[in-house]
Amino acid sequence: MIRVENLHKAFGRQHVLKDFNLEITKGELVVVIGQSGIGKSVFIKHLMTLLRPDNGRILVDGADIGVLRGRALDQYREKLGVVFQGGALFDSLSVFENVAFPLRERTKLPRAEIAERVQEKLDQVGLREMGHKYPAEISGGMRKRVSIARALVAQPEIVLLDEPTTGLDPILCTTIHHLILDLHQKFQFTGVMVSHEIPDIFQIANRVAMLHDGGIVEIGSPEAIQSSTNEVVRQFIRGEIEGPIKPT
Repeated sequence: MIRVENLHKAFGRQHVLKDFNLEITKGELVVVIGQSGIGKSVFIKHLMTLLRPDNGRILVDGADIGVLRGRALDQYREKLGVVFQGGALFDSLSVFENVAFPLRERTKLPRAEIAERVQEKLDQVGLREMGHKYPAEISGGMRKRVSIARALVAQPEIVLLDEPTTGLDPILCTTIHHLILDLHQKFQFTGVMVSHEIPDIFQIANRVAMLHDGGIVEIGSPEAIQSSTNEVVRQFIRGEIEGPIKPT
């Protein structure tokens, strides 16, 4: 469903992505791992079309999203649900209104149907009674759940998750990861997640891709990545100081 071909992105003299190649099959959840600040979120922003490639291209269902404009771009973005790193909830809107926002902006659904869909999603993320609350009135873990509900409420084909457990304690991280796994199994969306949460992500990913020095150095099943002989992969997943990866 998603094919990334020789993607290159630089900011001034800093070449963040170089000959980045990746293929993602419809319905699978791929987790991209790698050091902080190495370009994982830059890749996600390309899928969101917030950034455009300097070279190379990204094909989604055969269409080059880097050249889309106007209505074609809008139609592509309607396929997406996004869970932002910081949640990106509107402080002035209630939990219910935050989740309803994509439906009110993108669709002409009747208010009753919007309300039904929003409540359904809140139920699915365990926030049945929280619709009237505001983001400041709920915990960090609950805010992550609201962000996930909002990403899924419009029934997207593709869900992008940018470090969805940032700032959470280990127990909450595991809880959110299990929620993502459950929802992926239920709705079978194509998921692209970036994370450095090791070893949790091995429990939820169909495949794991290691980003290093601008490109994907290895991709495979969680079992294959955990048993990899690649020095970069081994050092990262073991959290070792010595090795080819240098602190950024």
